[in-house]
Amino acid sequence: MSEQQPPAVSVIMPVLNEERHLRTSVRHILEQDYAGELEVVIALGPSTDRTDEIAAELVREDPRVHTVPNPTGRTPAALNAAIKASRHSIVVRVDGHGMLSPNYIATAVRLLDETGAQNVGGIMHAEGENAWEQAVAAAMTSKIGVGNAAFHTGGAAAPAETVYLGVFRREALEQQGGYNEEFIRAQDWELNFRIREAGGLIWFSPELKVSYRPRPSVKALAKQYKNYGRWRHVVARYHQGSINLRYLAAPTAVVAIAAGVVVGAAVTPWGLVVPAGYLAAITAGSVPAGKGLPLKARAQIPVALATMHMSWGFGFLTSPRSLAKKVIASRREPVRSA
Repeated sequence: MSEQQPPAVSVIMPVLNEERHLRTSVRHILEQDYAGELEVVIALGPSTDRTDEIAAELVREDPRVHTVPNPTGRTPAALNAAIKASRHSIVVRVDGHGMLSPNYIATAVRLLDETGAQNVGGIMHAEGENAWEQAVAAAMTSKIGVGNAAFHTGGAAAPAETVYLGVFRREALEQQGGYNEEFIRAQDWELNFRIREAGGLIWFSPELKVSYRPRPSVKALAKQYKNYGRWRHVVARYHQGSINLRYLAAPTAVVAIAAGVVVGAAVTPWGLVVPAGYLAAITAGSVPAGKGLPLKARAQIPVALATMHMSWGFGFLTSPRSLAKKVIASRREPVRSA
């Protein structure tokens, strides 16, 4: 990759009901500090808000912005449609509520060149616009919130199993046939798994940062994390070697708390020690997580933590085997270079 002539870049965006953040997200792309050619391809799901109208405005305002339909509304289908409609050798994935840092694309292109990686990614930097979202952001970036994954909590640049969003060499996407559309969630992990199995490198770097807007309500956060847990169990069944103790913490907590409540109500009050201990732990853990935040935000961090833990654990425990069987039946073998 020549420094004098940076490679052209395609940015792909799967969107569904993103009227709140879409315009700002696209602005962060179009205003990148990058000297190469740039295009944005927005894959439009069946939104029920003003997303389509805003996308049409963006197309009229800037010739670099294009749209493609995604009638299923599913993220992996949107990504594949956008990849097919895009043209350039570097493909950057961005969500409709993600805000790229000003030099994100330039840094990612440099890292692809320096590391020889097929995909590079960085930190999912959660930022809230009100007290609840600030609480969720603090919970998401805390080690007691979502574990010690580098793209949540930071860390040194290194090879990784998967990364947040990703900046790909087109050849890697085309070689693997894009995303597996049966993976409604966890499609990033599954694609990166195939790239790694084919001998490709996935690279994490804290130099890359995408600001992320958390879900705006307890209900929305619970739905998000239930789906995360549900699909993480699908991944565990799809690839048995991928599970570890960190992923079992939330479902174990759900079972232990439920058992404690039942025993406490039906047998002995001592059973309530377990749920009480959990509440004490997340309350104590929220103190360092909320450092520097307003009191209203700090007070909601335990609620955010409990919502994330319990929803993730419940989703993991109730994930149907039939879903995993369907996904396993669609398994794609990694494609190695000839």
